[in-house]
Amino acid sequence: MNKFILPFLAVAFGFALTFFTKKQKSWNTKLLLSFSGAFLLALTLFELLPEVYNHLETKKTGLFIMCGIMLQIVLELFSKGAEHGHVHIHKDETDFPWLLFISLCIHSFLEGFSIHDHNDMVYGVLIHKIPIATLITMFLLQSNYSKLQIASFLIVFALMTPLGTWISHTSSMIADYAHAINAVVIGVFFHISTTILFESGEGHKFNMSKFVAIILGVGIAYLI
Repeated sequence: MNKFILPFLAVAFGFALTFFTKKQKSWNTKLLLSFSGAFLLALTLFELLPEVYNHLETKKTGLFIMCGIMLQIVLELFSKGAEHGHVHIHKDETDFPWLLFISLCIHSFLEGFSIHDHNDMVYGVLIHKIPIATLITMFLLQSNYSKLQIASFLIVFALMTPLGTWISHTSSMIADYAHAINAVVIGVFFHISTTILFESGEGHKFNMSKFVAIILGVGIAYLI
């Protein structure tokens, strides 16, 4: 049941965490984002990538991974990078952010396909979703959207990953393409995690706290 419950709880925890950060981007959130990016990338390399290469042709696997990278680039044209911590919602905006909502839902739905009964990808998704949910909640609460709109946004967003996991486990048609879909998801994860880790910030200065967070992310992913 953890594979269904934990991704949902990650969004709930991110929502609760917002109140402790006082609706502002804090250094704690940035460090958690760095940790999550490293953790997700490492788990993808340790768990998901070897499994896919064991079941698909090498060149075909690479093609699917590139498709995942391109898919995430397309999604970010609409989400503006919310999947890796860049949320841009204007305070005077009253129209519901459908493009952001749909893009995040597609991304979350695909995440669910990477979660299996016998691997640890659920923890990678869990750690990834907490800071993203925190940042999304911060900006939603600072907007002019109604409480019903905000609640609906977060609830549906939280349900999409468990829905993807459920479909991947119950649909025989999906099962036939499970490894190809996982290869696409790997590309999505690669794009998101590397963007988190290597995007420009703070004048390209070395940040010891961020470096330690990255090392911890990789180390913990290796040990579990």
